[in-house]
Amino acid sequence: MNDIISKLKFDHNGLIPAIAQDVVTGEVLMMAFMNKESLDLTITSGFATYFSRSRNSLWKKGDTSGHLQEIVSIKTDCDFDCILLTVRQTGVACHTGKKSCFFNEVKNASNLVGN
Repeated sequence: MNDIISKLKFDHNGLIPAIAQDVVTGEVLMMAFMNKESLDLTITSGFATYFSRSRNSLWKKGDTSGHLQEIVSIKTDCDFDCILLTVRQTGVACHTGKKSCFFNEVKNASNLVGN
């Protein structure tokens, strides 16, 4: 695992996008950023910890809400510039109370050009 971690491409602020996906449904739950410290905490604790750009601090998902993300697996994309967390979600993932942060639909198959 350390060999892969050393290949990760953190941006100029030391951050990398991290996508959380529900292990049961496959649904994409949220996207947040991680830095090296939050990734290390995620690996050692077994629960998702992110870096908040607005608060400039670490936050363990669910610490205040109880909506924890237990880690099932951690993967990286082929370019090593994005992380995929497969999680066992407790409660909802979105701060709005929705299960997923991805509920604002721009287009779907029925309204795509050519359909």
